[in-house]
Amino acid sequence: MPRTVIAGIDGSRESGAAATWAAREAARRGLALRLLHVWQAWQPAFAYAPMGGAVVLLDGQEGPDSDERRAERMLDKVYEQLRERHPGVDVTAEQVPGRPVEILRTAVDEAEVLVLGSRALSTLAGFVTGSVSMAVLAHARRPVVLVRPTGSADAGEAAEPEDEARDGGAPRDVVLGLDFSRPCDALIDYAVEAAMMRGAALRVVHTWTPPPIFGYDPAAVDPRHIVALGEAEAGALEDAMQPWRAKFPSVRIETRCVADRPAERIVEAAEDAALLVVGRRIRSGVTHIGPVTHGVLHHARTPVAVVAHR
Repeated sequence: MPRTVIAGIDGSRESGAAATWAAREAARRGLALRLLHVWQAWQPAFAYAPMGGAVVLLDGQEGPDSDERRAERMLDKVYEQLRERHPGVDVTAEQVPGRPVEILRTAVDEAEVLVLGSRALSTLAGFVTGSVSMAVLAHARRPVVLVRPTGSADAGEAAEPEDEARDGGAPRDVVLGLDFSRPCDALIDYAVEAAMMRGAALRVVHTWTPPPIFGYDPAAVDPRHIVALGEAEAGALEDAMQPWRAKFPSVRIETRCVADRPAERIVEAAEDAALLVVGRRIRSGVTHIGPVTHGVLHHARTPVAVVAHR
């Protein structure tokens, strides 16, 4: 069964932007788009159960059926908007009851890519709180993309994410934050394919840290040592990318190697990019996304794809 692009929908502007981005991605990949809304069982803000067991609602409070109908109308609205904007994409919409983290963890395993909304700087949007997105990222074995909205679309609309083309119409680059100290073929492959599908260049940014001894008294260190280390890192980066240049000759791959704080330099490099790709290493028994990826997610303005790899 072919995988689909899945967009998580919760009625926010952020999830509307995620849905629009996901529709574009589905069109690029020639895949179907599945809109997924996780509906949690309604709970009153305050209630009590008398002896007879009946729940007493506060004045003006509506029941679960009303909440569910509102969610259905929201999902239908986004569904119709995307079908109209992307007639060539097979779009389906589904409302699933349950706990958001559990449903999304299952959904991402079936997806080519899962797309979720991301709020403004320093906060990740989830279906209830930011912890949902982070929990899904920490367990996902498939790529997850977080997207921020632009403009002033209302909640429940298929809002627009950042335009992927420059003012002159040329595609914006894809940026890859790369640590090649361990195998990362899945991460590089995703980034190169993303650039190829967009007709864009791929800019690979690798940051490295000088050995601790050089940090004690930088003035006492021969500058040639730092230069030599930098040249060695840059050479290793070129060697790591050479097979991908041969495999994807149509993609222009540029490399940049800097000795600095990784998250800041990666975010800075991706300021004008169509997509920023970073990795999350899969470790047995460990469910976190790593400090660099975590820092990138909290500060990047561009859509960020997190790719799990060994």
